[in-house]
Amino acid sequence: MSQAQHQAQSNAYIIEIHDRAAGIVTRDARGFRFFSSERLFDSLEGRQFSSAREAERAARAVFSERSRRASSQLFAN
Repeated sequence: MSQAQHQAQSNAYIIEIHDRAAGIVTRDARGFRFFSSERLFDSLEGRQFSSAREAERAARAVFSERSRRASSQLFAN
């Protein structure tokens, strides 16, 4: 990657899941660190990811698991 390409990449990304701000990831020497902006995603707080896309997939998995649990509780009652 050239210096110009490296500089063109962002150092922070907002992760949104279904119109909810899950958090942000910031670039550091090891990759991307997640900072939660909503309680639902606190389990990802401080986790290191190799890419912003990987962090987004993790946030989607948290959201999907929470939705699945909520649905199963509705049907259990």
